[in-house]
Amino acid sequence: MRLRCLYGAPRLRKHERPLDELVLTVLSQNTSDRNRDLAYARLRERFSDWRAVREAPVEEVEDAIRCGGLAPTKARRIKAILERLGDDDLRWLADAPLQRAREFLCELPGIGRKTAACVLLFAFGRPEVPIDTHVHRVATRLGLLPQRVGLEEAHDLALRYTADFDPYEFHVLLIRHGRRLCAARRPACERCPVADLCPSSRALAPARGR
Repeated sequence: MRLRCLYGAPRLRKHERPLDELVLTVLSQNTSDRNRDLAYARLRERFSDWRAVREAPVEEVEDAIRCGGLAPTKARRIKAILERLGDDDLRWLADAPLQRAREFLCELPGIGRKTAACVLLFAFGRPEVPIDTHVHRVATRLGLLPQRVGLEEAHDLALRYTADFDPYEFHVLLIRHGRRLCAARRPACERCPVADLCPSSRALAPARGR
């Protein structure tokens, strides 16, 4: 795979802490990785465990994660999730039928397919492909996903690639490519190792040649 040669082969270290991953992914919404990690670290410093977060006033949770942005919304969402789960640590998701595990997560307050995919892939190494804006953009440009496909449907369609590609590697390499070369506004097609395979690059070639 050419992207692997360019960016290296990422390797997943599944951590088997699904509740941690779930909260971390909620904190990642509409913010940078740095702010997400800082908000998560401050949340864990403030509270001894997830039960303490569940039982704390929402204002205290909000104050702890303020640096991550959208703190009022995220605090309420995290509290609602933890209250729904009670003492369930979600470790049973490792062995549950994949469809059931996915459906259970998506039934939690404010949780969609991307977050569910993150939990199942990063915590347990289960065959899911989280579709963020970078993965969606690069995959559609390369013709791996249909043009104008929605994010929810894209998750279902991306599953077909897990039979031939490691899902974690597929996810990470498309993110790296989207961040470094295949930008939203000005993709660096002239430096792209897969430009000859990319329908979008071929379509843009005449305009670049002017």
